[in-house]
Amino acid sequence: MIARILLVEDEPSIADVVEFALTSEGFQVAWRTLVCEAEVEWAAAPFDLLILDLGLPDGSGLELLKRLRRNSELPVLILSARNAELDRVLGLELGADDYVTKPFSPRELAARVKAILKRTARLAPVLDDASVAPQVSDTWFQIDEVRAAIRFQNHLLDLTRYEYLILKTLLAQPERVFSRAQLMDQVWPDPAASFERSVDTHIKTLRAKLRDVDTMLDPIRTHRGLGYSVRVRHGS
Repeated sequence: MIARILLVEDEPSIADVVEFALTSEGFQVAWRTLVCEAEVEWAAAPFDLLILDLGLPDGSGLELLKRLRRNSELPVLILSARNAELDRVLGLELGADDYVTKPFSPRELAARVKAILKRTARLAPVLDDASVAPQVSDTWFQIDEVRAAIRFQNHLLDLTRYEYLILKTLLAQPERVFSRAQLMDQVWPDPAASFERSVDTHIKTLRAKLRDVDTMLDPIRTHRGLGYSVRVRHGS
């Protein structure tokens, strides 16, 4: 299936370069210049990826990203002339999958798009006759890798991709302390393009979702100056 990409960019010269680079790789690209047009477009038809400029004529790309993340996990790549660390951190913490600054290499942009799509394809739930319900055990957690889902105290957690991958990594080796850099290597497609603060942000939201299930348990441990680990049962 050909991936469909929504490009939200108000500069025609940049949009032409992006569109040519991506269509040359076999992608379908829909180009819009305004926030309002983008919201109408993705509500009308499914897309596999959003490429988003931050400075748009009728609004902020970051505000658009906030609204999108309230009810969608559509992968987002920010393409912006803003190259300050604060902008990059904020964009990633709001849920962007990658951040590319202008000027950019069209070939590198296409490679980053392919990396995001490859990763999200691996995480997509595959429901078939071989899928099985998660087994109940004496641990607090059950991982259903077929559906890319995790249960806590037999409650299905509503996790983002990054939350799922971080928790899955921690659960693969309970009690092991993972540094932020190690978690980034396991979870992010390009760790060099992300920031360690992003790990802290996702750990914070993970803890909140676990507390929603059981306020008495705090399975994720913070090891000051070292990183994070997870407990899977009482006494561990």
